[in-house]
Amino acid sequence: MTIHLSSLAGSASIGVYSLVTDEIVIIPRWVPVRKAERLAEWLKVKLIHTTIGGSVLAGALSCANSNGMLLPHYVRDEEVEAIKSVFKGNITIMETKKTAYGNMVLANDKGAVVDPRLKPSEVKKISETLGVEAVAGEIAGLPYVGSLAVATNKGVLAHPLLKDSERKILEDVLKVPVDVGTINCGIPYVGTGLIGNSHAAVAGLLTTGPEMFIIGHALDVVRENE
Repeated sequence: MTIHLSSLAGSASIGVYSLVTDEIVIIPRWVPVRKAERLAEWLKVKLIHTTIGGSVLAGALSCANSNGMLLPHYVRDEEVEAIKSVFKGNITIMETKKTAYGNMVLANDKGAVVDPRLKPSEVKKISETLGVEAVAGEIAGLPYVGSLAVATNKGVLAHPLLKDSERKILEDVLKVPVDVGTINCGIPYVGTGLIGNSHAAVAGLLTTGPEMFIIGHALDVVRENE
């Protein structure tokens, strides 16, 4: 179990562009296939090389765990087919004006914490799709829980201004230890620059040694010299 450093098309914000579970990783087609395959190898998952709704922002627009995946309403048929060819869980296209489900939902295989502004019907659909309890919560007093933290089945790394009451919700719902830290040389929106699963983690190329140490502890992975 290791932690790697990488970038996607010169950007250290790899969490915005990619989505990973314990089984799959979605990486946009504009990332060279050799690099995409290498990331999949690091994470020990199958590669889905596709856009989401024609956008490269796969990590911001979609959310998934091993049980299911949430996609925005404008996802294209060929993209859904590309996902279905690899991912065998539930796939729900959310027919709402909201689109950035990667920013609004923080999930692992044990639970989900969601943007408190979501409607009860939306929260119910998220819970049914992901096959876990979904509970409204904030991180650092902000609703964009998916961009403010990264959750795996082994741990959570969250924004450094996480409140004690928020930490308790994360721990109760996601059922893993919670730590705080930053990525990419001080960025507190850790979901924008870090992806991880039970096998490994990949952080943005600007992430420092001390940050990597905290990530490794939080997600129970160790640094790999790449």
